[in-house]
Amino acid sequence: MQGDYYLPCLQLPEEEPVHIGVWGQRHLNYLRENKRVLLSNLQISGKLNIYLADIDKQAEEMCSRLVKQMADREDITEQLKAENQMEWVRQMNNIRIRANEIVLRELIYNA
Repeated sequence: MQGDYYLPCLQLPEEEPVHIGVWGQRHLNYLRENKRVLLSNLQISGKLNIYLADIDKQAEEMCSRLVKQMADREDITEQLKAENQMEWVRQMNNIRIRANEIVLRELIYNA
C-alpha cells in the first residue's frame, strides 16, 4: 500500500548462474534484435540463462562435429599436417569458417 493505492510486488524468478559462451551471446543478440516477445517470455519465466546455455552447448557440439566430418570427407589428415603444415592450417581454417557459418544459419539465427 502506497498512499491510497495497492501496488503489486512483482519479482522475476531467480535464475541459476550458468556460463554462456560466444554462441549463446550471439543468439541473445539475435533475440534482442528480432524476437523480443520470445526474449521477454524467457526472462519472465526465469529460463533465459538455461535456454542460452543449451543453445551454446548445441552449437559447440554441432560445430565440432561438422569440422570433423568435413575434414574426414576432404581427406585432411595428420599426415598432411606433418608434411605441409601451412596447407593443413589453410584447409582447416576454411573448414572452421564454413562450419561456423552453418551453425549460425541453422541454430543461432533460426529460432
